[in-house]
Amino acid sequence: MKLVKSLLLGSAAGLTVVAGAQAADLPIKKAAPVEYVRVCSAYGAGFFFIPGTDTCLRVSGRARFEAGYTQNFTRGNNGGGGDLSGYRGLGRLNLDARTQTAYGTLRAFVRFELASRTGAYLTSGTANRAANAFPALGVDTFNRAQQYVNVDKAFIQFAGLTAGRAASFYDFYAHDFEIIGTTLGSDVSSTNLLAYTATFGQGFSATLSLEDPIFRKTPIFGTGTALVNGQYQVFNSGSGNFTPVIAYNAAGVPVGVANYDVVQRSRMPDFVGALRYDAAWGSAQLSAAVHELTVGNASTITPFNGFPAIATGAAAAPRVSNEYGWAVQAGIKANLPFIAAGDALYLQGSYGEGANLYTGISAYNGSWTSNGNIASGASFNQWYSDAIVDPVTGKMSLATSWTVVASYLHYWSPEWRSAFMGSYGEIYHGQAARNNLALVSGLASTGVQPLGNPFLAQSAFNAVLRDSNQIVAGASLIWSPVKDLDIGIEGLYTRQAINNGRVIDANKTSAVPNGVNAAGLPTLNGAVLPTTTAIDGFNVRMRVQRDF
Repeated sequence: MKLVKSLLLGSAAGLTVVAGAQAADLPIKKAAPVEYVRVCSAYGAGFFFIPGTDTCLRVSGRARFEAGYTQNFTRGNNGGGGDLSGYRGLGRLNLDARTQTAYGTLRAFVRFELASRTGAYLTSGTANRAANAFPALGVDTFNRAQQYVNVDKAFIQFAGLTAGRAASFYDFYAHDFEIIGTTLGSDVSSTNLLAYTATFGQGFSATLSLEDPIFRKTPIFGTGTALVNGQYQVFNSGSGNFTPVIAYNAAGVPVGVANYDVVQRSRMPDFVGALRYDAAWGSAQLSAAVHELTVGNASTITPFNGFPAIATGAAAAPRVSNEYGWAVQAGIKANLPFIAAGDALYLQGSYGEGANLYTGISAYNGSWTSNGNIASGASFNQWYSDAIVDPVTGKMSLATSWTVVASYLHYWSPEWRSAFMGSYGEIYHGQAARNNLALVSGLASTGVQPLGNPFLAQSAFNAVLRDSNQIVAGASLIWSPVKDLDIGIEGLYTRQAINNGRVIDANKTSAVPNGVNAAGLPTLNGAVLPTTTAIDGFNVRMRVQRDF
């Protein structure tokens, strides 16, 4: 037994020695070297090299809470009147990637924004119309709650080229000092474009940009969206837009109207040019834009009231031609460190024809719509249509608009600052085209007729397509107790008014006048109807914002 035990122990010891010898002959596997993230100092703070590449990346973002209250001093029970408060929570993520090449810096920038909005004026019809948001559909939440999803930026810059989704090169001030952009003036922060910028001299640059026209379209005025049994059923909606043009028979006698489709299609890009100067004292910019206004073909022909039906091909109307709107803008920014560090002043003015989104006349009330007002349930709407098709001549009559804005930022101390801003704008529609449209629509079976008969005195009190003006002015106070944290409040005064005459106060009556008294006031069966000339409103907003 002792012999067997000795043999087993000896065998085990021998195997151990052999295994150790074989293990000693195997190569030793070394751990892969660790590649640490390195700081990239070439482009400023926050950049780091993406491991394994020569590309520098900066990740940043924003979290924001907003609340607002809007008071329309003339508010009544008209339409959706009653929604006064609103809230919004917003998140932003920025990715900025840069690589140095033989041609200069290659940059790609992406910004995502997500928001949840509720209530008056923090939900955005503009965002819905631009396909950046979708609204709630419940009874109590209908258009009062909104989810906002947007690729706000996604562009590439290389050797003077900018391609992708970026801010329009036409814009200058673009509400830089405001908590929520509201003053009048152009501010298209996200559009699709292809641009080239050349630098020359000391601080000078010139840019030529081809930009997506969709984000600059204000609807051409139309009296309907659909024709059912020869009548317009709804006017100025999103599904279509028609306007009448007189049709003539073979003998040249007017017998009805051709119903022209005036929904604008995208055929040509907007052409934008900008000349800019930047220096230590501030900057200045002169920009211009050309914007195509398009129309479609005539669909059906509606006979004048009392005329027999028109056989297909028996009547024709003048062909409505496309037109080109245009706008120019000049702006200057002056740094004012001799008042306080960080102080600055913006001055800007813009003028345009058939290009109302370039002048920014609708910036406060809402863009990409034919009309709007300063508060829910207002007494009348202000009209923004870029053009009216004159039904007699078949030509477009372009609207003219202009705006001016001033904004001053002042630092009371490094932690406290205020902005003071004021803006004013006017818009003019072609009155001859407006009167012709009212007359022709009255003669034809157009169902919905918002303009009234231009030969009756009471039609002078209709607010549709009236020349008008608007004021938006306000101030803010912002506290930044630590770097990149803002807690602020902003108050705004707004006023929209017609340039001359009076309009029916829709807050007090929905009646249509059928006469005018000796004092020139509209009446219905002898009773004087309430009228107004202007709407005043006040808006208070606050925000808490952290950038990182």
